[in-house]
Amino acid sequence: MHQKKILLLTTGGTIASLSGEEGLAPQCSCVMEQSLEQLRVHYDITVRDILCLDSSNISPREWQLIARRIFEDRVGFDGIVVSHGTDTMAYTASAVSFMLPGIDLPVVFTGSQLPLADILSDGPDNLRTAFAMAASGCPGVFLAFDRKVILGCRAVKVRASNFSAFESVNARYVATVSNLGLVVDKSILPTPNAVPALQDNICENVFLLKLTPGLNPAVFDMLAAMGYKGIVVEAFGLGGIHVLNKGLRGIRRAVEDGISVVITTQCLYDSSDLRVYQVGNKLLELGVIQGRDMTSEAAMAKLMWALGQGMDPEQVAAVFRKNLAGEITEEP
Repeated sequence: MHQKKILLLTTGGTIASLSGEEGLAPQCSCVMEQSLEQLRVHYDITVRDILCLDSSNISPREWQLIARRIFEDRVGFDGIVVSHGTDTMAYTASAVSFMLPGIDLPVVFTGSQLPLADILSDGPDNLRTAFAMAASGCPGVFLAFDRKVILGCRAVKVRASNFSAFESVNARYVATVSNLGLVVDKSILPTPNAVPALQDNICENVFLLKLTPGLNPAVFDMLAAMGYKGIVVEAFGLGGIHVLNKGLRGIRRAVEDGISVVITTQCLYDSSDLRVYQVGNKLLELGVIQGRDMTSEAAMAKLMWALGQGMDPEQVAAVFRKNLAGEITEEP
């Protein structure tokens, strides 16, 4: 029987960690060999170590490296699995979703809550799900965890210890594992609408701000003075921001200074809709951008990517109205 050729790119994380005097620390792929030997019965596997980092140390520069290696190394493979630490995996998966438009094979991020060296590790099961999705022939960027597959730009880490670490926010699972095997919901799959490309330029001068009652609007002036080009605001409810006592002053100045301001919601399972309340409509009048039902991770990554492509504020606003990788629900 012909085996699917799967490339495993390792970046470190808990799944490849061993315990030392200072706690868990990531190692190279050699610690994964026992699990990979079992998978080699079913797949033709090539392993390449590209990073060896705790995911808290993975920055936008590493996103670029991962995206480049996926794009450059994909030729001759049926799918790619990327092992990654869980803490920032949702950010990386979101960023790579935008950096690789039209990707022509499955790219699946996975990791674990316990190292593979632990007899009770969830790593082997996550690897099995990730490899099955990588061999599915369904192009796109995904995250596999706890027998579920999520669009890369819809995943959010919601638990620090439980094996069910990630949830698919505002979108159904791409696939689940059952007694029927890997069951794919093809209606959730992204529709490639471009020739595969690498668009990995990114602007790191983007700030994620969680709104709190009574926040001093001068914080926006401070961010502008620090050179930030984009701000994602996690607002209240449907996108509410206090407008009394000069509450909009800072946002107005930021927009007038050419800073792209995206409004999302602190409510995990919902959408920002600035058209509902007066406070939201005041924001729209200023020229802010609606994040709609995007996760904060996806909104942050998309804004960094859009600014990295050299887009001006009007172009950024236009691209945020478009669904590029499944990150937003299309409006009727």
